[in-house]
Amino acid sequence: MKKLMATDVVPGVREQGRQVFPLAALQALQARPAADLSVLGAPEVAVLRADAPARVEEPDRDWIGFGAGLDEAQLLAALSGWWRCDPVRVAAGGVLPVTVAGFVVAVLTGLTEWESDGAVGTAGRYRFPKARLAGYLTDLTAPANAADPAQPEDARLAGLLLGTRLPSVSGGPVAYVPTRPTTADRPDTEGGVIR
Repeated sequence: MKKLMATDVVPGVREQGRQVFPLAALQALQARPAADLSVLGAPEVAVLRADAPARVEEPDRDWIGFGAGLDEAQLLAALSGWWRCDPVRVAAGGVLPVTVAGFVVAVLTGLTEWESDGAVGTAGRYRFPKARLAGYLTDLTAPANAADPAQPEDARLAGLLLGTRLPSVSGGPVAYVPTRPTTADRPDTEGGVIR
């Protein structure tokens, strides 16, 4: 909840005195569907697990992280790189959902090229200079793409992913999620889980 509050993606949240999270917003979030990654056509997709926006002093950006108050250019710069990741795996997915607290709040595409910070091995960080912001949300409780993507495929991907739930686990900012559930993850017909 703290991450959702810090990104300003849920309207009506107040932190004056005590924290207030509107019941209607909580109910809307509970009703958000899970992302259907099976339509993406790749065996896995990278997921950028963003934090609240933080100011940085870097030549190509002023912010890192996701915040509903950032404009489109600031948001693209804040999300398009300098993460520890496997750039080949990120590019292979064709799309990079950005999540806050397990909800997709932005979608990046155009990940075919990357730059390295020059560090060797797993210490290296990468950015994707040709990334496009296919979509982002300013209100998670009523998801509507705040971007106007020029490419129809970008609009389609943003429409499929924005506002959905997409849990991921990683020790860093980028996680890799299979796009098709394994047999062990499929619910059986009686509501249990097949193991």
